[in-house]
Amino acid sequence: MSVDARITRVTAVAESRPRAQPVRDALQTLDTSGVCTVEVETDIGICGRGQIGFGRLGSAPDLMARVVTDLLGPEIVGQDPFLVRAIRDRLWRLTDYHGSTGLTLMGVSGIDIALWDFIGRALDAPVWKLLGPVRDRVPTYAMVGWLNYDIPVLERVCGRAMEQGFAGVKMKVGAPALAEDISRIRAVRAIVGAQTPLMVDANQVFDFAEATRRGRVYEELGCRWFEEPLRADDHDGLARLAATLDIPIASGENDFGKRQFRDLLERRSVDIIQPDIRRAGGVTECLEIGLMADAFGVPYASHGGGVHLHVLAALPNVLYMEGGVLAEGGSSRLVDGCTLLPRGPGFSPE
Repeated sequence: MSVDARITRVTAVAESRPRAQPVRDALQTLDTSGVCTVEVETDIGICGRGQIGFGRLGSAPDLMARVVTDLLGPEIVGQDPFLVRAIRDRLWRLTDYHGSTGLTLMGVSGIDIALWDFIGRALDAPVWKLLGPVRDRVPTYAMVGWLNYDIPVLERVCGRAMEQGFAGVKMKVGAPALAEDISRIRAVRAIVGAQTPLMVDANQVFDFAEATRRGRVYEELGCRWFEEPLRADDHDGLARLAATLDIPIASGENDFGKRQFRDLLERRSVDIIQPDIRRAGGVTECLEIGLMADAFGVPYASHGGGVHLHVLAALPNVLYMEGGVLAEGGSSRLVDGCTLLPRGPGFSPE
């Protein structure tokens, strides 16, 4: 099928509201439900849409929308929307002067996701089928254990995740006392059983000494990996920790773009790499990061799901997609611990 198109307009709409039930990790409280929706319009009447979510800082979606509408969008009007990598490179060059990370890169990600959505809709195919897939389903674990959950709530949420068929669970650690972490991990292990993978996430709050001390305990408790034990930008410290501990070290959700990930891989800073599709640069960048990680022999486990599911279908080195307990009446389906790939065009959830 031959489809010729040009981008005619790029818009972004922001929404933000307080979260009805805020959640907390060791670093921060997530008190906002925000989203910036990017739409790329074309002269053939087919639009692509990309959404970037925010968990805190209520003004962030508005700021990203300004970046998209005032800076990024005008740069690509008139371009061929199928030239997705050319557009990605063009936007990186445009933003290099003031920095191509943070909200700027989230704006690039929103456009990149919208372009892939357009391509799928124009070709009447789900995006994962266009990326060269290696699977039609992805193993999925549930993030269930926020630090503001007391143990009875933690047990109840973990029980629901097991009933829904997730392949494993992840919980937050980094309580003021190690003993509290231990009690919470043991409570979750009692619910999920000895064989279910249980991951722990410290959200960057430890120094090297404390990460070493706690990491050894998490390993003794049978945890599958130790996520973000140190600041995300401390690649040297992560490399030292990975060489010191036997429990696998996972990080990457707060790294920006494939060149930061190249440094993470070259330094052997992680045993498991975890890009976030918003911060990493979108579908295009995450696909390239995943293939680069595969060349280093490092497995890939996404931070978050949604659109990321399509990228995971195309990577040979995937461990898991991160999900959450399924909403009643939701469209997601788990089969043998795996999320099935959608069949609709673009990023349609069906």
